[in-house]
Amino acid sequence: MGERNVTGRQEDERILENKKKICDLIKDERYTPMKERELASLLQVPREGRREFRQLLRELMAEGKLTVTSRGKYQKAEGELITGIFISNARGFGFVEVEGSEEDLYIPEKWTGGAFHRDTVQVTLLPERNGRGRKEARVLRVLERGYTQVVGTYEQAGKNFGFVIPDLVKLPKDIFIPQGFAGGAVTGHKVVVELTDYGSPDRNPEGKVTEILGHANDPGVDIMSIVRGYDLPMEFDGRVLAQAGRVSGEVSDADRLGRRDLRDVTMVTIDGEDAKDLDDAVSVSFDGERYFLGVHIADVTNYVQENSALDREALKRGTSVYLVDRVIPMLPHALSNGICSLNEGEDRLALSCLMTIDKSGEITDHEIVESVIRVDRRMSYTAVKNILQDETVLEREEGYAKYAPLLPMFQRMEELAALLRAKRKKRGSIDFDFPECKILLDREGRPVDIKAYERNVATDIIEDFMLAANETVAEHFYWMELPFVYRVHDVPDKEGIAKLSAFIRNYGYHMKTVGKRGSKRGGEEIHPKEIQKLLARVAGTPEEPMISRLALRSMKRAMYSVACTGHFGLACQYYCHFTSPIRRYPDLQIHRIIKEQLRGRMKEERIEHYRSILPEVTKQSSNTERRADEAERETDKLKKVEYMEERLGEVCEGVISGLTRWGLYVELPNTVEGMVHISKLPGADHYIFDEPSGEIVGRSSGRAYRLGMRVKIRVASCDRALRAIDFELITDSEEETEWQRERKHRG
Repeated sequence: MGERNVTGRQEDERILENKKKICDLIKDERYTPMKERELASLLQVPREGRREFRQLLRELMAEGKLTVTSRGKYQKAEGELITGIFISNARGFGFVEVEGSEEDLYIPEKWTGGAFHRDTVQVTLLPERNGRGRKEARVLRVLERGYTQVVGTYEQAGKNFGFVIPDLVKLPKDIFIPQGFAGGAVTGHKVVVELTDYGSPDRNPEGKVTEILGHANDPGVDIMSIVRGYDLPMEFDGRVLAQAGRVSGEVSDADRLGRRDLRDVTMVTIDGEDAKDLDDAVSVSFDGERYFLGVHIADVTNYVQENSALDREALKRGTSVYLVDRVIPMLPHALSNGICSLNEGEDRLALSCLMTIDKSGEITDHEIVESVIRVDRRMSYTAVKNILQDETVLEREEGYAKYAPLLPMFQRMEELAALLRAKRKKRGSIDFDFPECKILLDREGRPVDIKAYERNVATDIIEDFMLAANETVAEHFYWMELPFVYRVHDVPDKEGIAKLSAFIRNYGYHMKTVGKRGSKRGGEEIHPKEIQKLLARVAGTPEEPMISRLALRSMKRAMYSVACTGHFGLACQYYCHFTSPIRRYPDLQIHRIIKEQLRGRMKEERIEHYRSILPEVTKQSSNTERRADEAERETDKLKKVEYMEERLGEVCEGVISGLTRWGLYVELPNTVEGMVHISKLPGADHYIFDEPSGEIVGRSSGRAYRLGMRVKIRVASCDRALRAIDFELITDSEEETEWQRERKHRG
C-alpha cells in the first residue's frame, strides 16, 4: 500500500510540475499568445506526450488559469474563468455544466454569447445579487462546438428561402436556409442541416440541407431522425467490414495454444429469447462446502486488434445502441453474431473469471485465465425460470426434457445467487426495481402493444453472477497497481440528499446522515444502506414509485474512470465492466489489459502507453454511453406518444408519479406517463403547488393531490414533436370517497 501511495504521489507531483512550467511561460512578460502546437514545440514536448499536454491545457483552462482566443491561441486568464458544457433552453437562457461541480451555472439570455446547445464554453461569474439561489455567469467564448449538424422539419417560408424547425426542442430558434441551400427539400421533409453560421441573440442560425431523410409521415423516418439527431453511426465503412470479413469462422489450433481448456466444464448461456450476441456463459458446481462459479466472457480482443480499423470504430461508437425498432451495434454482425458469440456446441475463446465462494457468499479465492470453452446449452430466461419454479415442466412441456440433466446446476445457481445477493444487501447495495417496458411494433413501425419487462429468478441469477465477476476483476487489478478502467459512482451531493430527506418526512420516513468533518462537501453524507432501508420500507406502498425515482435522481451518474473511487450504488470499493465486450468498449479495453498482464507483457512501456490513452478512453466511453441512453429514451417516448394517439378519449387508471408547479404526472401500468396541467384540474378551485408538503392543493377546498395517489384519467392529446402526452382527471363519487378517506386518515 505504501508503494502505491508513493507512486501516485510522484505522478501527481509530475503533473503539477508540468502545469507550473506552462503557467510560468504564459505569465512571462515576453510571452505572446501561441497555439497549442507552438507551445508544445517551445516547451519541447515529445510527440508521444502531446495527448497529455493537450489534457493539461484543458485542465488549466477549467481551473481558470488559462484562456484561449478566438484564433485558438493561449494566454493568461484575467479574472475567474470556468470551462463547461452549455445547455440551452427553448426560452433563450441556458445553463453551464461544470465537471466536478454540484450545481450548474445559470446563463441569462443576454449573456449566452452565441453559444449553441452542448457547446464547450468559457464563462466568467456575474456579481451575486443577493447571495441566494443559483450562481449566474456570462459566456465569454465558445471553445468547441457541440453540434455541427441539426435534424429537423423543413418549411418553405418564401419563394427563395425556408426554415428548418429543429427536432431538439432545447434549441430556441429555427435554422434559416438561404436560397440554393435547401437541397431539393419541400415542406414536411425531415432533413439533416449542416450549420454554416450559429447566429446571435438577434439573428437565426443558418445552414444548408445535406440530406433528406424522407417525409415526416413516412414509416421509419421518425426513428431515423433521432438516430441522425444524436449522430449515431449506422453503417460500417469498407475497411471495417473487410477486417471483420477476414476473421475466421472457427477457432484454430493456434488460437487454443496456451489457454485453459474448459470444454469439459458444463456451462450455459442465459439470455432473452431474441438475443443474438451471446457474450457471457456461466458454470456452477458445489462440493458440499464451496461453490465454484465460472463467468466466461467472449474474448473479443482476439479478433479486434488495438488501433485497427475495427478498434477505432468500436471506440468511436463506444457502445451498442438498443432502439425500439433496431440495434446499432458497436461491432459488425460478422463478429458480434458470429465467432465472438458463445453459440451452443461450438468452440469459443474466452476470458474466464473462476471464483470459489463459501456458504456465506464470500469469494474466498479466484483466478482469471484465458480459456477455450464450449457452451452446452443456449438457455432463455423464461426456460430457466419455468424449470426452477416448476420441475414438472421437464416432463410436461414438449422440448423441456433435454434440460433435465442441467436441473441440479440450475438449483445450485439459484442457491449461490441468493447468497451473493444477501451479501450485497448486507453491505448496503441499492436495488432500484423500476418497471421497464418492451414496445412491440408492426411492420410499418407503428406501436401495437407496450408490455412491462418482468424480473425473475433467471434474470437475477445472471445479474448476481456478472456483478460478482466485475467486482472480482476490478479488485484484482486495483491491487496489481496497473492502469485500468473502473466503473465509478460518486456519493450523492448534499443538496440532493437534503431534498430527498425533506420530501420523505412528509410520508413519515427518515434517513440517517453523518456529518463529515473537514469534508469539502461541507454537509451531511449518507451511507447507501440508508437508501436501501428506505426502499425496503416503501416497498408495496403507493408512494414507492416516486420515492424510488427521487432517490435515484438524488444520486450522481455512474461513469468510467481511471481512478478507483468506489461505487456508491453497489456499496463497493472496486467495480468495473468486464462482462460485455461485444457491446461496450470499456469491457473490450479491460480485456486487452488483462491479456497483456497474463502473458507477461505489461512492461513499463505498455504501462505508460495505457496511462496515456485511458483518460481519453474513459471520457469517450462515458460520453457515448450517455448519448445512447438519451437516444434510447427518446425513441421510447416517441413510440409511447404514437401508441397513445390511437387511444385518445380512452379512460385509464394510473398513479400520480410526479408533482410540479405546472401540474401533475400520472403513470399508467404500461409505463406510459402523461401530464395533467394544474389549470385543468377538476372543479372550480384554484390549485397551487405547495412545495413544503410536496402536494398540489386547492386553495378553497383544501383538496390535495399527492404522489402515489391512484387516479382515473382520460387521454386528452398527444404531441409527437414535444414527445408529450396530456391527460384529464376524471372525478366520480367513488374517487371522491377515496380522497375523503385519505384526508381523514391523515387527520
